[in-house]
Amino acid sequence: MRVVIAPDKFKGSLSAPDVAKHLATGLQAGFGSKGFEATRIPVADGGEGTIDAAIGSGFTRRTTTVTGPLGEPVQADFAVRDQEAVIEMAAASGLALLPDGPTSETARKATSIGTGELIRAALDLGCRKIILGVGGSANTDAGAGVLQGLGAVFLDENGNELPGGGAALAEIDSIDFSNFDVRVEATEFVLASDVDNPLLGASGAPAIFGPQKGATPDDVTELDAAASHFVDVLAATTGQHAKFSAKAEGAGAAGGVGYIAIAALKAERRPGIDVVLEFTELERKLKGADLVITGEGSLDEQSLLGKTPMGVSRAAQKAGVPVIAVCGRSTLSREQLTDAGFHTVHALTDLEKDVQKCIAEAGPLLEQLGKHIGVYLAERTENKEYLNV
Repeated sequence: MRVVIAPDKFKGSLSAPDVAKHLATGLQAGFGSKGFEATRIPVADGGEGTIDAAIGSGFTRRTTTVTGPLGEPVQADFAVRDQEAVIEMAAASGLALLPDGPTSETARKATSIGTGELIRAALDLGCRKIILGVGGSANTDAGAGVLQGLGAVFLDENGNELPGGGAALAEIDSIDFSNFDVRVEATEFVLASDVDNPLLGASGAPAIFGPQKGATPDDVTELDAAASHFVDVLAATTGQHAKFSAKAEGAGAAGGVGYIAIAALKAERRPGIDVVLEFTELERKLKGADLVITGEGSLDEQSLLGKTPMGVSRAAQKAGVPVIAVCGRSTLSREQLTDAGFHTVHALTDLEKDVQKCIAEAGPLLEQLGKHIGVYLAERTENKEYLNV
């Protein structure tokens, strides 16, 4: 019996590698020592956890000091394999790095400079393909900070250099690209994001995502106007492609980092889960598997929109391998789960009704679920019965 364990993180409880480890421990205990093999492949949907997925797939973890969202130095990890790098912008520019959480002030001042500095660190290591996972950002700066991190300088009408942050974009008069990193031109960029919002307007980054980052209604108006002005100045400097890119699907991702990825880095936008499943080589590793186990903290309506479990389920079905899901809790109907391709679903709340205990004791509870599944598989195997695909 060969089982592939390919979960996402249980947010607030366990990382994807830890989820896979606890499940494998429980499965082994339930199945027994003979004739059982568990292959662990931590995965993610392009947001937080993408670095863990890369490390679990043979990338090497690298750490460098970059500028945090409010200008403070932070230690940020990224992953490298040969000439390919995976960058998780939350590591440098994430909401989790705000010491006191999001506020109106941080919404106006938070910058993505550190993400640009992570790109430069990857270029320094010889990387010529860079995957940008852009979930969990603190900034609403139209991605301007990425350009600053790569050497661009923003000047006001008096020639003074502007600080980072979305609000400062209102004062931009010109952009100096004389020290911009020329290696960008020879590098392939992939924007791993499921967000399809444009940069500006009622469905743009400030309006839709700004409030999650602390922006008040007045801040949203200010940030949208500042981003629009930035687009005009960038287009006047680099060409009308910068103007058109503001309307592109995905330009509003990560406070506008999606915009700069498309406009300045010429990135290809792809669904995050597809990118992760590609570099983890899940399709190849499914060959010869008898079962796939995937999951995340909460299986809900959002999961059906392209989150990790759905991506893994599609890959498993394509390979003709049955797939089951584990989760902290599920709010989906039996019909929805079946339509999603899951043979069965096991939730921690099946074992422990108290959700807070499920969060605090996710590891031991996952081992219990794993053991239950392992016993079931052992019985089916002994009786030469098999799961129906």
